[in-house]
Amino acid sequence: MLSPLLFASGLATLLTPSDAAETVLGAYIFHRHGDRSAKSTPPTSLTTLGYQQVYTSGQYYRSRYVNGSSQIKDLSSDSVKLSQLSVTAPVDNVLQSSAMGFLQGLYPPVDTVQTLGNGTKVEAPLNGYQLIPVNTIDAGTGSEDNGWLQDASGCQNAKWSSNKYFESSEYQELLSGTKDFYKKLLPVVKNTFEENDVTFKNAYVVYDLLNVAKIHNSSIPSSEILTDAIFAQTRTLADAHEWGLAYNSSDNMRAVTGMQLAGEILKYMNNTIASGQAGKTSNKLGVQFGAYATFMSFFGLANMPKVNADFMGMPDYASSMVFELFTDSEVKDGEFPASKDLQVRFLFHNGTASASSEPEVYPLFGSSSKSLSWEDFSDGLNKFAILTTEEWCNKCGNKDGPCAAYAETAASTQADNGSKGSGHGMSAAVGGVIGAMITLAVVLGSLAAVMLLGGLRLVPKRVLVRPEVTEKA
Repeated sequence: MLSPLLFASGLATLLTPSDAAETVLGAYIFHRHGDRSAKSTPPTSLTTLGYQQVYTSGQYYRSRYVNGSSQIKDLSSDSVKLSQLSVTAPVDNVLQSSAMGFLQGLYPPVDTVQTLGNGTKVEAPLNGYQLIPVNTIDAGTGSEDNGWLQDASGCQNAKWSSNKYFESSEYQELLSGTKDFYKKLLPVVKNTFEENDVTFKNAYVVYDLLNVAKIHNSSIPSSEILTDAIFAQTRTLADAHEWGLAYNSSDNMRAVTGMQLAGEILKYMNNTIASGQAGKTSNKLGVQFGAYATFMSFFGLANMPKVNADFMGMPDYASSMVFELFTDSEVKDGEFPASKDLQVRFLFHNGTASASSEPEVYPLFGSSSKSLSWEDFSDGLNKFAILTTEEWCNKCGNKDGPCAAYAETAASTQADNGSKGSGHGMSAAVGGVIGAMITLAVVLGSLAAVMLLGGLRLVPKRVLVRPEVTEKA
């Protein structure tokens, strides 16, 4: 588990921000939603606690980037300038509500009274509540109502890859080795799950139900069974389960959401640089809300477990990771540094960030450096980032919807190449079969290390297992 105290070790001391004078030029935040109701009792909704969590996080990032010592250069500190801020979330009640709550903390109301031409004074509603749009994205739609979060990715090959986890020896051993453990939990969860569903296959949704109950319920059925040690073990098992579904070093296709995030980060920060070098002050702060498996997929792709094995755990509610674009070079008003003078650092905070519990800096891509040059950072992300719809379609093997046009183009190109060749060209159908068989040969990465950690605490959310659960009323 990624506990709030998780990375507060010697590494944190090593990786504190530089004392050297620097200028922050832009940032991109990927944020998890706040506390919500259980997935096993849909539709899910953001709780009052969850609202408070994301609002508090928004206040913290306001104090850091909007009007604090690390203020992003030229970012408006009072009334929002929409050209400087981009906020996105999937079409999902919990994630969109979380984004709105975060924005209320990031840009709170401004007491605005407008005087019209005839002298009439108009007072802004809600003491100047700032209306900031949350743009919707397709990826992750319905994430928090889905027990199987790869359904929210829409990527066929990612679903196939994640399903291969259920055929792995690691999964089979955990499934058989934890039968007695889950059987003991039946009296606690029998009002929601059928007996056959309370197994390691549904490790996440079982844990999620228990976690929500411990936070919100004054009493739990057969509570004497759910000791702290037993609850911790449900988290550990859920963590191993979700890591196996979110990332595999031998078949990174299941980490498609991390690839998409990498592409979004690159595109936004490239726009920050391009607009700055063109003398504009747009694209300063990007904020995206998403589900926990995207964190895990990105952590795997960026080799974060090399820094700390706890990056294999699920991040808690309202967790955030940040990519800061900055320079140590002097920046005069109206100027923007050359690309060679730009650097990027990565920060992560498990749970709600606040003035008393701030994000820590960690090295990316298995390096030991607390910051990377822009070139090294972009090169690192480009190794796995998905940047275009066509690239996503090709990787995912999707051929309908927005991918239909690319599928037709690919088929046409293949036909043309075949007609010009010697007659031994590979057909699209045969190529697809061979490609699938090659993929089938990929060896899944071992999760044994995770399980050896035993009591290692994990954090809540994101089910990537299709929980075939029959819920009771």
